[in-house]
Amino acid sequence: MNRGAQASRAALAAARAAIARERLHACTLCPRRCGKDRSGAERGECGLGSAAVVASHGPHFGEEPPLVGWGGSGAVFFSGCNLHCVFCQNHDISQSAHGETVEADRLAGIFLELQTRGCHNLNLVSPTHVVAAILAALALASERGLHLPVVYNCGGYESLDTLALLDGLVDIYMPDFKYGVEGPDRLYSAAPGYPGICRAALREMHRQVGDLKVDELGLARRGLLLRHLVLPGGLAGSRAVAEFVANEISANTYVNVMGQYRPSHRAAEHPELTRRPTTDELAAARELFREAGLTRLAR
Repeated sequence: MNRGAQASRAALAAARAAIARERLHACTLCPRRCGKDRSGAERGECGLGSAAVVASHGPHFGEEPPLVGWGGSGAVFFSGCNLHCVFCQNHDISQSAHGETVEADRLAGIFLELQTRGCHNLNLVSPTHVVAAILAALALASERGLHLPVVYNCGGYESLDTLALLDGLVDIYMPDFKYGVEGPDRLYSAAPGYPGICRAALREMHRQVGDLKVDELGLARRGLLLRHLVLPGGLAGSRAVAEFVANEISANTYVNVMGQYRPSHRAAEHPELTRRPTTDELAAARELFREAGLTRLAR
């Protein structure tokens, strides 16, 4: 990205940040539309006010290969979340406000530090509820020379109005598609309507950035990278996820069908979640994606 493009991104991010800040007064940044006045001392359903809270940041080597390369993905883990997954493996940060409370200048400095450390991208982890703060920081960091691809690493429970603010600023969308059917969304994540909301969000993300594109070194530059966590007993509705993505997004979608589920946080409250998926369940879930016609499956 040349200096002119950086300046354009800075101006666009600053304008969008102003809109996002206005939406904090009666918060509508995520589909919960909790209406809390997060511009002041009040906290939203996500657990935060206006400022972002950073739990940790640094090169991350546990992401998909096109993001990691040799220098790592520049991950910024934000505390708080707009989902309340009973099995969350990051519940110590997602369900709390523990970490460093940062204003825009400090957050911009973190973005630039990751670039200086040789990371291949800026990976914003659980960013949905702090979009206003991120956009303000992105404006400052772009003015100061940030040129990394921006990765929006989210849970898939996204507002179309908020995604519109990110158009032209996010290079790589990396959403989860947690549930392909209704029922588990409300029971396990307190997120009613998740499947339909996620489907609409995926359409908009793909409209903005298209299929995942990698450069000659195998590094992701732009596009959609989708994750789907396999739950025990087929509870995630994997068939519905696979068929929707193949038929209504793109058969060329890069998909990571993940087998990392383990009982965590409050999973013990639901007997059906107290075990890991079996080897056969994982294989069957991955086969559903292949049968749907999806060929770019992460290994």
